[in-house]
Amino acid sequence: MEEHARRTTPRDAPFLREFLAMDMDERWVGRSPRVMAETFHWFRGEGFGLIVEDLLRLPRDRCVVVEGFRLLPRLVRPLLDAPGHAVWLLPTPGFRKAAIEGRAAPGDGFVGRTGDPERAARNLAERDALFVERLTRETGELGLDTVRVEVGMTEEEVVRRVGGVFGV
Repeated sequence: MEEHARRTTPRDAPFLREFLAMDMDERWVGRSPRVMAETFHWFRGEGFGLIVEDLLRLPRDRCVVVEGFRLLPRLVRPLLDAPGHAVWLLPTPGFRKAAIEGRAAPGDGFVGRTGDPERAARNLAERDALFVERLTRETGELGLDTVRVEVGMTEEEVVRRVGGVFGV
């Protein structure tokens, strides 16, 4: 992502430039989670073309798995030969909560560089929940496949469900 950020210009990534100009409290404490979700550059599709450029440089004689929150359904769908060529993993609220609790304490990581790490962590968790809601809505509207990831699912179960989407 850092390399892609360096390859963007203010013209093609205005939300990224705005984000980079903010201090840590402006990014994670002072804005509502809804504003954070609506203005987060990668959630808006900035830099998506760079992912496509990178993929086009790869050898075409093999399958490629591409993952990440920057793969927005509305941007990916026009590139698919068929809807069954992509799947989005959507964490349930319980899974998200368990994942967050399993991470480092709120004072660690980038939220620890804010004036209020606990609030920053809550804002980030709520922003991410809003993003998953958006992905759920968008994949449904576009007829794209999803797999709900729940607490207690094994890696093998996730692989089996994803494989089911691809018919393998």
